[in-house]
Amino acid sequence: MNQHVPVLEGDRLAKRNALVLAGAQALGGANPAIVVSLGGIVGAQLVADKAFATVPVSLLQLGIASGVIPAAMIMRRLGRRSGYLLGALIGATGASFAAGGATLRLFWLFCLGTFICGLYGAFVQSYRFAAADTASDSFKPRAISWVMVGGLVAGVIGPQSVYWTRDLTPAAPFAASFLAQGALALIAILVVSQLRAPPVAAVRSGGGRPLGEIMRQPKFIASVTAALVAYGLMSFVMTSAPLAMVACGHSVGDAALGIQWHVLSMYGPSFFTGRLIARFGKAPVTVAGLLLTALAAVVGLSGLSVGHFWLALILLGLGWNLGFIGATAMVTDCYRPEERVKVQAANDFLVFGSVAIASFSAGGLLSHGGWESVNWLVFPPVALALAAVAWQRFQRPASA
Repeated sequence: MNQHVPVLEGDRLAKRNALVLAGAQALGGANPAIVVSLGGIVGAQLVADKAFATVPVSLLQLGIASGVIPAAMIMRRLGRRSGYLLGALIGATGASFAAGGATLRLFWLFCLGTFICGLYGAFVQSYRFAAADTASDSFKPRAISWVMVGGLVAGVIGPQSVYWTRDLTPAAPFAASFLAQGALALIAILVVSQLRAPPVAAVRSGGGRPLGEIMRQPKFIASVTAALVAYGLMSFVMTSAPLAMVACGHSVGDAALGIQWHVLSMYGPSFFTGRLIARFGKAPVTVAGLLLTALAAVVGLSGLSVGHFWLALILLGLGWNLGFIGATAMVTDCYRPEERVKVQAANDFLVFGSVAIASFSAGGLLSHGGWESVNWLVFPPVALALAAVAWQRFQRPASA
């Protein structure tokens, strides 16, 4: 009877931490939402060659990919909470640089700011793993889903921050929006300070297995492949869709509304994704997400109406949610407690490195091959990820 107490206590703490991290995700998740919404617009105002207008957005993704390993090293040394406090300060600094670049009309300074915002995003992206640190195996998928629900709130906070602040600095359009972004990062400090993470000693004790040995596990290979395909394709198609809609004669308002529905579809299912994983399993939910991503491409190829674009973006968001959360839950089966920091960092570096590549390549591929080629390119990576998930199901699990 007594042996069940630690699990119950752990889940009580895990639920509290998941709620704290969901609040932090709502604030920190607005960071990329604001940069994605305004980066291209401000970039076009600051650079003569419009081909470079979306570079600030791509640098955000590059900052996330570049920051995951340093962020993990900082948290391994200082602990989760101290690391997240530092990350929020970095976010406020990056937003200030971006606002300064917009005010002084310095493209390089604006780009530096969005890159630093990406470094903050590297800390934010690990919130989902931190929610699983103190959770029992049965509660881990739900804890991850709770944090991802915070992204739904961020999808509202980010655009609303832009809406209410966009005209506050007429001489420097949107500079106030980036100052608001910095303010949200400072507010996040108050939230993450409530986190009760495992002590640093628990994180740093023992080296565990070599990273190469862990990464050779079939389940790790499958989970990382599924996560980078789900996230990379989502970024690739999402970045291309608004440009394709405008090129097809649809209004900017229609394109913006399509992205709004897409963001809601990305995070809305998080209310029940954890329960789906508990009922059907991590791999089946991941597979369902990948199939929805492929279905989004099918819809994208079937027509060019506003309805076709919107439905494709909705399916793309649903596919990302199930595929990415399912794959994240699979990764948590691949490491021991003392190995979690380095494994999580390796996972996110691979995933967000692919997202950065997808972001940089989307505009060029769209301009050369059109919207049809963008959708056709979805199928090979999805097939590869499905094969990887199926392959790991037939492998003997490694002892953890």
